[in-house]
Amino acid sequence: MQRRPSGPCSFASKTAKYQSNNRFLGYFRAMMSISFFLIAAVAVTFAGVSKGGFGSGAAFAAGAILATVIDPGMAIGIMLPLLMLMDVTSLKPYWGKWRTLDAVLMVLGGLPGVAMGAWLYSRVDADIFRILIGVIAILFVLWQGAQRMGWLSPPKRALPDWAGLLAGAIAGFTSFISHAGGPPAAVYLLSKRPTKTEYQASTVIIFWAINWAKVIPYTALGLFSWDTLKIDLMLSPFAVLGVYLGVKGHNWISETWFFRLTYVLLLVTGVRLIWVAVT
Repeated sequence: MQRRPSGPCSFASKTAKYQSNNRFLGYFRAMMSISFFLIAAVAVTFAGVSKGGFGSGAAFAAGAILATVIDPGMAIGIMLPLLMLMDVTSLKPYWGKWRTLDAVLMVLGGLPGVAMGAWLYSRVDADIFRILIGVIAILFVLWQGAQRMGWLSPPKRALPDWAGLLAGAIAGFTSFISHAGGPPAAVYLLSKRPTKTEYQASTVIIFWAINWAKVIPYTALGLFSWDTLKIDLMLSPFAVLGVYLGVKGHNWISETWFFRLTYVLLLVTGVRLIWVAVT
C-alpha cells in the first residue's frame, strides 16, 4: 500500500517518499544534511541515556523528534536498530537482575500488541501516523504530570498476572507505533514495588524482546532497508555513548531534571507533529 508523506517541511518533501513496494527513497542523501545529522545525534544520545539509566520511558522521544523533520515511518525505522543496539549495550550491567515472571508476562502480551500495531500501520497514511505519535507524546507528559501532582499513583496492591499480559499488549502496540511502551510497562512493574535496579533491568529485558519482535513486521512494511542501516551505522556511536552515560549516571544524574527536559521536548514535539499533520 502506498503511503503519502505530508506536511510543509521541505526536508520531508524531498526525502520521505515511498515507492509502490513501501521502500523509502533518499535515506543516504538525508544523512548528508548537517542539520538532520545534528538533530539525530542529539536525539539518539538522549534516547541512550534514558535506556541506560532511567527505565527506557523517555527513549521514544528520539523517534518523535526525528518525525518532526522526516517522514514518521522513516523515523521509527531508523530508530529501531539503534534502540536494539542500546538494548544490547544495556543488558550486561543489568543481566539477571530483572523480575523474571513479570518480564515474561509482559513480553508474551507484547507480541499481539506488535501485531496490532503492524496491522494499523499498513492501513493509515503518514499524517495519521504523525497524529498518533504526537498524541502519545502529549499523553505521556500528561500521565507523568498527573503522577507528579499526586493525581495518579501506583496501585496500592500488586496487579494480577493478567494485568501484565494486558500491559504488555498495550506496550507492544505503542512501541510499534512510536517506540513508546514505557508508560504501560511502568504501571504494571511499579505495582510490584521493585527496587530501582529491578525496575530498570526489567524494562531493559522486556523492550529488548519486544524490539526483536518488531523486526519482521518492520521489514515486511519496508520501514528499514540497507539504506536506513547505513544511517544507523553513522548514528550507532551516539547510541552507545548515550547508554554509557545513562548507566554511569544511574545513581547520580538527577531524575527530576532529566525528566523535566524530557517533558518539555515531548510536549513541543507532540504539538509540532499534530500541527504538521492537520495543516
